[in-house]
Amino acid sequence: MRAVLDTNIIISGIFWHGASNRVLESWVHKDFILVTSDELLAETRRILTGFKLRLPDSLIDIWIDVLRFYSDCVLPIIKVNLVLDDSKDNIFVETAIAGMAEYIVSQDKHLLKIGEFAGIKMVSPVKFLECLKYPKAKGG
Repeated sequence: MRAVLDTNIIISGIFWHGASNRVLESWVHKDFILVTSDELLAETRRILTGFKLRLPDSLIDIWIDVLRFYSDCVLPIIKVNLVLDDSKDNIFVETAIAGMAEYIVSQDKHLLKIGEFAGIKMVSPVKFLECLKYPKAKGG
């Protein structure tokens, strides 16, 4: 299973216990393949650098390095104009397309209200954890 994590999932997963943290733990346990891009990593760095709960720069560097090294980092080439309410969220869809991801995990209402596009399901962290626990059988 391949998934793009919205920046809000990564930030929530780093700082708080809960569904987003369990999604990160599932990635660490290799329950799914994380798909990312340089643009998403740059956004994660930007948010971590300016976040109200400040991490040392060295720890931010480690998080970005870990995300890059243990993910499938892709180069989105197909541009979409799907998320009309918040166009900067289109990068998540573009990264998912480039990385052949089945899921975008997000807490963003603009993505979640789309639901599905080109076979990519946009789901909450709770829903994604359910999908990991009970994946649909293929070919049957």
